[in-house]
Amino acid sequence: MEEFVGKIWHRWATGVAVRHYPEAAVTLTEVEKTAGILFRAFGGDPGLKVAAATTETHGAHRRLMQRIAGSGDKATLARLDADTLRLPSEIAIFSERSLNRDLYFWLAALAACDEAPQLPWHLRNQRATQATLRHFPGLKPRYQRLLAAHLASRIEPQAMADDEAAQENALRQALCKPGSLALLPPLFHRESRPPQPIPLWLAAPPGNVARTDAATDANLPGEGSGNDSATSPAYKAEQVTVPKNDSPFLLIFRAESLLSWGEYVRINRAFDEDDDPLAAEAAKDMDQLAITRDAKTRVSRVKFDLDLPSAAEDDQPVGPGIPLPEWDYRMGELLPDHCRLQPMIAADAQPAKLPDALKKTAHRLRQQFAALAPARHWLKAQQDGPELDIDNCVRNIADQASGHTPDHGAYLAQARCERDLACLLLADLSLSTDNWVSDSHRIIDVIRESLLLFAEAMSATGDRFGLYGFSSLKRHNVRFNLIKDFSTPYNAQCRGRILALRPGYYTRIGAALRQASRILVEQPAARRLLLLISDGKPNDLDLYDSRYGVEDTRMAIHEARRMGLQPFCVTVDRAGGAYLPYIFGPAGFTVIRKPEDLPARLPLLYAQLTRG
Repeated sequence: MEEFVGKIWHRWATGVAVRHYPEAAVTLTEVEKTAGILFRAFGGDPGLKVAAATTETHGAHRRLMQRIAGSGDKATLARLDADTLRLPSEIAIFSERSLNRDLYFWLAALAACDEAPQLPWHLRNQRATQATLRHFPGLKPRYQRLLAAHLASRIEPQAMADDEAAQENALRQALCKPGSLALLPPLFHRESRPPQPIPLWLAAPPGNVARTDAATDANLPGEGSGNDSATSPAYKAEQVTVPKNDSPFLLIFRAESLLSWGEYVRINRAFDEDDDPLAAEAAKDMDQLAITRDAKTRVSRVKFDLDLPSAAEDDQPVGPGIPLPEWDYRMGELLPDHCRLQPMIAADAQPAKLPDALKKTAHRLRQQFAALAPARHWLKAQQDGPELDIDNCVRNIADQASGHTPDHGAYLAQARCERDLACLLLADLSLSTDNWVSDSHRIIDVIRESLLLFAEAMSATGDRFGLYGFSSLKRHNVRFNLIKDFSTPYNAQCRGRILALRPGYYTRIGAALRQASRILVEQPAARRLLLLISDGKPNDLDLYDSRYGVEDTRMAIHEARRMGLQPFCVTVDRAGGAYLPYIFGPAGFTVIRKPEDLPARLPLLYAQLTRG
């Protein structure tokens, strides 16, 4: 009976205390694309992505029922950092759905006009609000509605201590008249609490957040991004040292933490083969994560770097390597000879036939693509030709009989309709292609089948095409696999090279795109298509896994377009919609939600791209 009554009490107290309207909730998933477009249209950094913000404990003054129910102590506020615009994963603080949706758009505009992130929190947001309303006066009615609804939900200053009330009044003044508050009143008493969260503003920068140096190799990036973790909330963290215990017979602990989550959990996500299944759930319940490095990480790192094939087992290098530039967006310049690309060719590839499982699909595609092959047609009214044009002969005789001079030829001639087109297909062969997409297929198997069917379809059209693959291990080892060049006919040897493809290392897309562009631009064709198949974001062991890699890939695409090429990306990364529009443009990519559909869809996609 006590438990039953307790559940009823908890449900009632929580319902009364929580200021939440689930029926009017708007999620980030619904507005992510629109918010990202608005953020860039309002002048925000186009290189930033939109992701979910983290929920943090604010410690501000709460209402009596919130304290009784133990709720209302956390808030999810928007945040802007160097790489990401983080917005709440859900907004349900207003009773009207339109207001919750408007808040997303207001935060996107506010972040786009955030011109002074180094200023104190209250001054920064006031200046950003002034700039937003000045540059986009049409947002003023929307801001006034949001402000009125938010002020109505805040705790009144009369219910606070004197110093807390002074801060609350000052913040209300700053919200109503941005720019009028220069100095935030201080808190005098030890028991005084910080001000209530302001969802209309960007959150203050975290005071103690663990940062990793992307230029070092101590943190290996997760290869590929074919999961939904890229859109998961960020976590507040701090970097700590490993607890030392000089006496192995003594257990170091705090008695008050026996019944709570531990502050130190050993998680080597990038190196451990078996992840702790409870680690993610434990992280959700911790207000702040503690991140450290230990000697075991370094041992795993050495093992990873040495786990390379010997020269006898590796593909055969072709030539001494090719130096290539790389774009450094921080310096705003192209670094000459920054990368070294090594062309490779499969040493153990044997001539092979088309696998039996693909023969039926390949036959159907060849029949469909035969219609795109060059054909002959008759040209009428020619001055000479192998046959008479009966219609024009009759017309010429009629003109002569009426006293006019015939001005049309009387012969038919044949003309060949050539498709003046060349296509280079570049396949991502990174380590993440070893992931399974079904019980019998990995991503690398899907890529092999896609290349085979694509080549079969292309051989039916007569279009010139080349097939290449790539992976990388830092900037001095970009591997560029030759499968079929433009001068080689598609034959059993090419099929053997496709079947011999295996997962490589990482994804330095910029260098591979530059080499592919150099090859394709030399082809004598009126139209040249550069087709990229990928399964994740640009990344490598060094800083290339950050925004650096995205910017370099984007610059490589701009360079290809300036050469007159038509780049297009086909990805099986479900999170590709978050970064591919910035790299390739809104019409320069497509996302295949089911990787197993790629083999059949790739040739048809090529037909659509070359229809004109």
